[in-house]
Formats: sequence, C-alpha cells, structure tokens
Amino acid sequence: MALSPKHQPLAELLRPRTLGEVIGQQHLLGEGMALRLAFESGQPHSCILWGPPGVGKTTIARLMADAFDAQFITISAVLGGIKDIREAVEQAQTARDGLEQRHTIVFVDEVHRFNKTQQDAFLPHVESGLFTFIGATTENPSFEVNSALLSRAAVYVLQPLGGEDLRQIVDRVREKSALPAIETVAIDRLIAYADGDARRLLNTLETLSVAAAQEKVAEITDVWLLKVLGERMRRYDKGGEQFYDTISALHKSVRGSDADASLYWLVRMLDGGADPRYMARRLVRMAAEDIGLADPRALRLALDAAEVYERLGSPEGELALAECVVYLAVAPKSNAVYKAFNEAKAFVKKDGTRPVPMHLRNAPTKLMKELDYGKGYRYAHDEEGGFAAGERYLPDGMADPDFYRPVERGLEIRIAEKMRDLKSRNHKKN
Repeated sequence: MALSPKHQPLAELLRPRTLGEVIGQQHLLGEGMALRLAFESGQPHSCILWGPPGVGKTTIARLMADAFDAQFITISAVLGGIKDIREAVEQAQTARDGLEQRHTIVFVDEVHRFNKTQQDAFLPHVESGLFTFIGATTENPSFEVNSALLSRAAVYVLQPLGGEDLRQIVDRVREKSALPAIETVAIDRLIAYADGDARRLLNTLETLSVAAAQEKVAEITDVWLLKVLGERMRRYDKGGEQFYDTISALHKSVRGSDADASLYWLVRMLDGGADPRYMARRLVRMAAEDIGLADPRALRLALDAAEVYERLGSPEGELALAECVVYLAVAPKSNAVYKAFNEAKAFVKKDGTRPVPMHLRNAPTKLMKELDYGKGYRYAHDEEGGFAAGERYLPDGMADPDFYRPVERGLEIRIAEKMRDLKSRNHKKN
C-alpha cells in the first residue's frame, strides 16, 4: 500500500511544519515557555536538546532553522568527523558572504558521540557567530559534552511523550493515511509499547498499515496486533499493567526484601521488552536509595551487573541483573543517606549563603594568610586517633542539623556506634 504518492515514511509525512503542529514538549514550547520565547525572539542561539529518542529533537531544530530562514546543515556524530565539520564551516561562510547573506544552523545529531577534539572544532565558529550550533543528545550533556561547548549553549530538556500525546499521533496517522480503525485496547497496547517515543509509534503504525492492506483487515484488533508484531510487543496483560507500574512493583519488592517477587517483576520487565540497560540503571538507584551504607557492597554489585550486561548483552548478561536483584532484595535496608541528602538540599535551598569559617578557608597566597585565612585550623591526622576533638566544620552560628541518622541495620550499626563515639569526644573537649 502506498502511504503517499512518493511513498513517504509516516515519520516524515507527519513531521510538523510549524511550531503549532508539534505534539508534546509544552513545558518548552507552550506560550511564555523558554523555547517558544527563543523562537519569537528573532535571534537564534546555540543550544543542546537533551531527551530520549523520538521526542522531537530533530523536528525542533528544523523548525528553528525555518523560523529564522537559516541554512540548515545536519551532521551525524555517529557517521561524521572533522571533515564534515570543515565542510559545514565552508557552507556557512558561503551562505554568509553570498548575495542572500543567510545565517546557518548546524545541527549535530548524537553530539555525545563526538570526542573532545571534534566538539572543540565548533568553538571558534560559535564564538564568532558564523553559525548557530544545535546539538541533540540522549545522554546527560553534563557528562558527554565538553564544558567549553556546554557553556556556550543553553540546555533544553525534552520529555518522553505522554499517553495523550501519543493518542494525538495515532489520530493524525488515521487522518493522513489509509490506516484502518483501531480497537481501543490495541491503541492502549501500542502506546505502552511506544514508551514515549513518537518515532517508534509511527514506525509500528506504518508496519501495521502495510500488513492491514495486504490482509484486507477492516479493523486492527488487539489479537491481530499481537499476531502481526509478536515478540516486538510488550506482553503486559490487558488489565492495564503499564511500564512504570511494573518498575514500581519491582522497586517496592526489593525495598520489601522479597527476593522471589523481585525476580518475578524483573523477568516481567525483561519479557515485556524493557531495555536491560534501563533495568540496570534502576538497580543502581535502588542500591543507593534503599540500601545505602547498610551494605555499601550493594552499589558496587549493581554497577558490576551493569558492566557485565554491557559486555555480554542479552540473554547471557541478564543473569547478572538477576543476581543483583536478589542480592539487593536480601541486603539490609537503609534510606538514611537518601533522607539526609534530601534534608540537606531542602535546608540549603531555604537558608542564606553562610560564609566559610576563617579556619577552614584555603590560603594559597601571602595576602590570604595575612588576612587569617586558614588560621587555627587543626590537621586531624596530627591529633590523637586521627580526630580533632572539638573542632567545628559548620558555618559559624549554624546549629548541628543532624541530617544523617544511621539505622540499626547492617553496617550502619557500626557507623552509628562510631558517630556516637566521635560526638562524645567532641562534647568532652568542649
């Protein structure tokens, strides 16, 4: 079946041509929001679009070029290199110096794949204003984009599309193609399978459209959907079990120390098509949040499981995830550090900026020493037991906040004993 006279893929056929056609990302594109204001400013600026696959990063970049009537150059960091960057620079110079004097937007897809040298190659041209740089990444730019380039670009965080957003996409496909009617249950399954990724949804609908035309199917039912796509579809039951409900059940089973339930939900996730790398990241989070210092080995084991999966892949690497989830379930539990960290964040957010006490300040210069920076500081290693009893490390006038309160489980029993001993020695000194 031809979806259009030129056999355009659905993803291209439905690509928004105006900002108003973009589905989702209203926290950035809604009235008065950051990216909307950037479009309306009349002045393009370099930016990083950070978000999962299929949420509109490329579309937004193209629309920005259209909005500013700019030449649009795309570079794939997966396939490209310095040669492509040089060619982009030449094209930008030609556009700037030509009769039309057009500005250029250089869009780098998967910018985190470029190494530091390749990323640095953009800097002089971004600074000179030769072109506007837009990078798209699925990885945290704080870790994957070098600081010099990052400091010259605004970072916009794009979110996975919600269920209603994806339903709108299904409706648009039915308006613009020969896709037959779809049973409500089948739509729900497609949305769960898409998992916030518009591209995945569109590619799946295109597959269904072709298959429906070949088999002369009048309505796409849930049964037919599973028959056509088979193992590609998540096998969550029809009772409404959704992706985040299931990961929640896994997390709560681990927190509740039920190894069998934890294994069950892990396998349900993997069997349903969840990315094992995502599962590994969640296990690392569980180790830090719910076990913490009650058993510090848990975090290391979770990181090791993630690395083993990267080396072995599926299905062999999934055994390491299973081993990890059982260990996390039976490990002693503590959220003391998690709670302490959140309390500290809340305190700092509402508190004023307290000066660093003089005895704790760094004194690398003569002037600083003359101003008593570092004066009176006691070097703990020179004190009895490696502890400067009575020394104070909080800002002057700040009461002891008591953020961290170890629980009486696992290693934190020993930590609590140590903290009580240190507090006792402080009190005796004072």
